[in-house]
Formats: sequence, C-alpha cells, structure tokens
Amino acid sequence: MSVVKSTLPDQALRVTGGALQETLVDLLGLSLMGKQAHWNIVGPRFRSIHLQLDEVVATARAYSDTVAERAAALGVPPDGRPETVAAAFSLPGAKDGWLRDDEVVDLMVRTLEAAIGRLRERIAATDEPDPVTQDLLISITADLEKQRWMFAAENN
Repeated sequence: MSVVKSTLPDQALRVTGGALQETLVDLLGLSLMGKQAHWNIVGPRFRSIHLQLDEVVATARAYSDTVAERAAALGVPPDGRPETVAAAFSLPGAKDGWLRDDEVVDLMVRTLEAAIGRLRERIAATDEPDPVTQDLLISITADLEKQRWMFAAENN
C-alpha cells in the first residue's frame, strides 16, 4: 500500500528510502543514547558536558523529524518504532550505570564519528538518485561534525 506516490523512479526511491530509514534509526538512537549519558554523567565537567549532550539530543531529534517527513513526502513510510530502533541501531552506545565525564566525551566522539561515517556513505549513495535527500544528509553531517568537534576539544 502506498498512500503517497513518489516523484522518484523505483530504483532511486529504494536507495533514497533506505538511506533515510537508516539515518532515522541512527538519529533516534543517538538522541536516546545522548539522554542516557545526560542523565548518568558524573565528574568535574558534569555541567558543561550535561548541557552539551542536550544540544546533541536536540539536533538529533529535530533532524529525525525532518528525515522522517522527507521519507513520507517521497512515499516511504518512516519507521521510528522502538522495536525497529532497538533492532537496527548499531552505533556505539552508553554502558549501564554512571558514566564518568571523560567516558562520556570518548563515547560521544566515537558515536558521532560512526554516525558521520555512515552519513557520508549515504551522501555518496544518494548523489545520483536524489540530490534533495543528499542535501539534507549533508546538512545533518555538518551539524554532527560540529558536535563531534566540540566533544573532541574536551579531550585536549
């Protein structure tokens, strides 16, 4: 069943829809992981990192909505159900319990690097099939690279 007919040819829609769904899962998982770290961080840099985690979560949540709406606009039903995210999320995640501030910084650098790497693959994959989606993925990448830079600077 397709409620919305895509303006893209079938093959382009498959590539683009897959890229959008994978990005949606990454962003929803990133927002949950960021909140987990936000609630459990301890250490002398608690406040600054606690607030920085909120920025990552807000960015991930805002883009997840944009990504889901892009998929829907193309006729691809976005799947952000908890069981879908739990089954498909493959970025580094937070461990259980309290997290030292230095652990959180390392975790966020690794997680954001992984997300950025996956986004760059999707940027390449959507170049021909859908430059509009590619442009969205480029914007997300730029914002996540900024967040990664801010966390990486905490290690210096």
